[in-house]
Parts: sequence; structure tokens; C-alpha cells
Amino acid sequence: MTRFRPCIDLHAGQVKQIVGGTLDSATSELKTNFVSPHPPAYFAKLYRDNELTGAHVIMLGPGNKEAALESLKAWPGGLQVGGGITDENAREWVEAGAEKVIITSYLFPNGKFSQSHLDAVLAALDGDKTKLVIDLSCRRQGDDRWFVAMNKWQTITDMEVSEESIKALEPYCSEFLIHAADNEGLQKGIDEKLVQRLSEWCSIPVTYAGGGRNLEDLETVKRLSGGKIDLTIGSALDCFGGKGVTLQECVEWNRRQ
Repeated sequence: MTRFRPCIDLHAGQVKQIVGGTLDSATSELKTNFVSPHPPAYFAKLYRDNELTGAHVIMLGPGNKEAALESLKAWPGGLQVGGGITDENAREWVEAGAEKVIITSYLFPNGKFSQSHLDAVLAALDGDKTKLVIDLSCRRQGDDRWFVAMNKWQTITDMEVSEESIKALEPYCSEFLIHAADNEGLQKGIDEKLVQRLSEWCSIPVTYAGGGRNLEDLETVKRLSGGKIDLTIGSALDCFGGKGVTLQECVEWNRRQ
């Protein structure tokens, strides 16, 4: 059944909510909705105390390792970690307390999908796909076509998010995380077409993020996906300075499901 999943987005060691499409490497064009006065562990404990499982910690660029480790110490085995995950550090993050690791950019050297890189990450996890989440965060290309975007959502890869690519990747992971980067941080609503397509294509758990504003959006995702897809709400949450919905309302919504 659809549920709300929270996030901890880390940028330069701080918990932030950013506008996804502006997250370039130079960060000069970075648009920030919110910078939290609280350390990452505050949010990890908040999610733990409210039994908000399946939350993801995303390291957006360098300088976030200590902040991510701090989150994991606050809730060992309760958080997924992504951002800069490769075959060389995947096991290290699981040993540090990550429930699962999330990979994107490493799968797309020079913007092209690499099966060998996927095999290498899985091998580093001793072939345990329950520890692996594939992030197919994407940007729209024309009408109802989406392509995976990497490097902080600035580089469009050669992989279209489609039934074919989903089915090819499902045997290697336990779930997908999909940010609609064009909607991320704008609080203008979800990409309904994408949510509907994902529910038709995917047979493993999927979390959609991007544009979620309120409980109505949770109900919409539940309706469009037949309860198969979870929704992450970020910038609209009161704990991230938003006015769309409170964390407590999302917790209570989950408990009613």
C-alpha cells in the first residue's frame, strides 16, 4: 500500500531542500528552499521515533560523508544511503549501518549504462540485491518520455525509463527510487503520467519523489498506482520550512493505510 517516505538531502554537510534542476556542480545557480538549523541526526531520530521506514539519505556532492554517517549512527539499519556510491564503497556504507545503498551515476559512465558496473556493485554486496536500490531519477524529454539523469540531474543518459529498462534492472535490485528532477523542489505537484507508468511497469517497490505537496498528493499517488508506489515529500513539509503538510499528518496518514 502507498505510504509516505521521508528524506534527508545533504549538501555541503547540511540538511537542505533544493530545486532539483538547479543542482549543478558549480552550485552558483543552486536554488535552495530550506537550510535546516538541525543536524542530520535530528531528522534520523525523528523518522525513527515515528517508524518512517525506507527513508533515504542523499549526499548531493562532496563534503557530506560525516553528515551521512551521523544519520546512520542515529538509526542503524533504518536508512538508505545514496550519492557517490560505487563498487568500492557500497559494502562500507552497509557496514556503517545503511539498510540499503542507492546507486545512480556509477551505473552511467560518460552517460552510458554499464552492466559491468552494476554487476560490480552487486558483487561488492555479495550478490545480496536486498541491499541495493537503483535510482532512476529522470528528466522529461518531450511528451511522456523520461530519460535517466545523473551528475546531480544535469547529465541526460542514454537510458530511457521504460518498461523494457525497468524489467532489465529489476533482477538486480530490491527497489527503485525515482526523482522526477523537473518537479523536484518546486511544490507544483507530481508527474502523474510518470507515476501511472511506473505502477504499470514495476513489480518491485518504487518510491517516487518530486513535486509532492500535501496529503492530496499522497492520495493521488495511491489512486494512480493502485497503492504500489510510495511518495517522498520534501520541501512542502513543515520540518523543512514548508507549509503544505506537517510531518505528523504524513505519519498519521501512513498509520491509516
